[in-house]
Amino acid sequence: MLLQTIFVNWSNGAFIMTAIFGLVIASLVGFVIYYISKAAKKEREEKQKKENA
Repeated sequence: MLLQTIFVNWSNGAFIMTAIFGLVIASLVGFVIYYISKAAKKEREEKQKKENA
């Protein structure tokens, strides 16, 4: 009985839901990496302008 609750029935759309969840997580991670990179670049540019002024 316990083993039957562990297995997933992939015929009820669980594969599609898992794939969509994976895409959402991947896009969130990508957005965070992009945002951090953009903020670091902006900080470097401001520091460079300060040093050149």
